[in-house]
Amino acid sequence: MFVMELTYTAPVEAVEEQMDAHIAWLDGYYAAGVFLASGRKVPRDGGVILAGGVSRAEIERIAAEDPFSVAGVCAYTVTEFIATKTSADLATVRENPVV
Repeated sequence: MFVMELTYTAPVEAVEEQMDAHIAWLDGYYAAGVFLASGRKVPRDGGVILAGGVSRAEIERIAAEDPFSVAGVCAYTVTEFIATKTSADLATVRENPVV
């Protein structure tokens, strides 16, 4: 599972210019079952996406194709973690650690 944290590298006005394309990009990965939750950070200096079901290489590729990334208005930090405990709604992305 991944926490994809994005930080704006441009003024919010430049980010807003890309928002429709960014939302369409989000919608595509929600429909594909990759994105589980997303939203703005507080204060509004970026956002967070919770994702699962793909490899690290794939999540890096997905982040690079975000219209925010393409336009150069954000930078991503991706943290991978093993979700060993989840709510029932997220049971499909729960993992058993290798001991």
